[in-house]
Amino acid sequence: MNLLFTLAAFALALGVLIVVHELGHFWVARWCGVKVLRFSIGFGKALAVWKSGPDATEWALSAFPLGGYVKMLDEREGEVAPHELSRAFNRQTVWRRMLIVVAGPLANFMLAIALYWMLFMVGVPGIRPMLGDAPPASPAAAAGFKAGEVITRIDGEDVATWQDVHWLLLKKVMEKHAIEIESRGTGGEIRFHALQTGSLGTDDLDGDLLEKLGLTLFRPKVRPVIGKLLPDGVGARAGLQAGDEVVGVNGRPVALWQDLVREVRNNPGQMLRLDVKRGGVARVVVLTPASEMEQGKAIGKIGAGPWVDEALFAKLATEVRYPPARALDEAIAKTWDTSLFSLRMMGKMVVGEVPLKNISGPLTIADYAGQSAHMGWLPYLSFLALISISLGVLNLLPVPLLDGGHLMYYMAEIVKGSPVSERAMEIGQQVGMALLMVLMAFAFYNDINRLLTGQ
Repeated sequence: MNLLFTLAAFALALGVLIVVHELGHFWVARWCGVKVLRFSIGFGKALAVWKSGPDATEWALSAFPLGGYVKMLDEREGEVAPHELSRAFNRQTVWRRMLIVVAGPLANFMLAIALYWMLFMVGVPGIRPMLGDAPPASPAAAAGFKAGEVITRIDGEDVATWQDVHWLLLKKVMEKHAIEIESRGTGGEIRFHALQTGSLGTDDLDGDLLEKLGLTLFRPKVRPVIGKLLPDGVGARAGLQAGDEVVGVNGRPVALWQDLVREVRNNPGQMLRLDVKRGGVARVVVLTPASEMEQGKAIGKIGAGPWVDEALFAKLATEVRYPPARALDEAIAKTWDTSLFSLRMMGKMVVGEVPLKNISGPLTIADYAGQSAHMGWLPYLSFLALISISLGVLNLLPVPLLDGGHLMYYMAEIVKGSPVSERAMEIGQQVGMALLMVLMAFAFYNDINRLLTGQ
């Protein structure tokens, strides 16, 4: 069921992004007077075809779904009737051709702006950036951070949520300089910290960057009381019940839920004796945690969650919401900021400053689609906006076969005063195909590696 849900979430995201991208090309082509012969979702053999519109445009669903195309009337691809020559793509001015090509990526950026605009108006739930204890010898400890501080600004930029902190620090760490962080102390006083990041390497951009910096989220102390149990989990089968308080594991006292989690995780496949209090009566429950792989390591799980006093966590919850005009400004700024960051990451991969293992393929994207959809429609729309930006940026790269490659040809045409030769375009297509195949190979390798190792 989870697999089907993930596939459905991925298919929906992929379908929306492809349709929006190709509609960008389609609408601008029509606006420029170019005749559109076919609008296809997917490549290869058409599975379903129907015609509509004044030009009897073919609308097709094709066999290979990872992409799509808009086929326009073009003398280079077939004979064109004399009365339709003015509607051929190749007969348009270079500026119109550039506009048609760039319309696809622009449509993806506009989708991201629209989604972020809606999210910022509805309200995006988040976690206040309140800090826990900084681990000794960590950059955060060296900077003097104390538990209970709330981060308010990073290098002059306001932050409202833990997600904001992660995003800004990810950008700032790449700049390799001390980061100025402003926070509010437990007594309301304003505090300033200089967070040194020189000890971090490129591999530290993976995983939990904040943990590597020593910035931990404040977590209220949770008693080791069972709240929820999976019906078919180890705990339920062993006789644990909601409301049970675990006070010891194998004779070792347990005071907090984290203590119980640590004991269970560290003992996969090993029998544990749990000392439990149920209604004031002491009991013993014996169980063996199931062994599951996580980040390449076997950990124990018993299918149990804690009983949580919601009042303890209320002070950590927040919501980012803006009026319509401000929400639009924030949506545009976020789309622009994310696009620039994506370009910088790609550039650093090319020069070797960021490892190629950061490239994600369809398997990883499908996994993220499923995870975000499970969390609710707000996280799913946020994921959709992020992937739409990535698709727009990727298509603008100056690689033949991509929209950016065509723009490169047209810019060369403007400079030399005549179209690029057919031979040059053929060579470019071969190079572009090779580059895309290498990129896809890296992406699939990284996907499979993440599935096998959890990293």
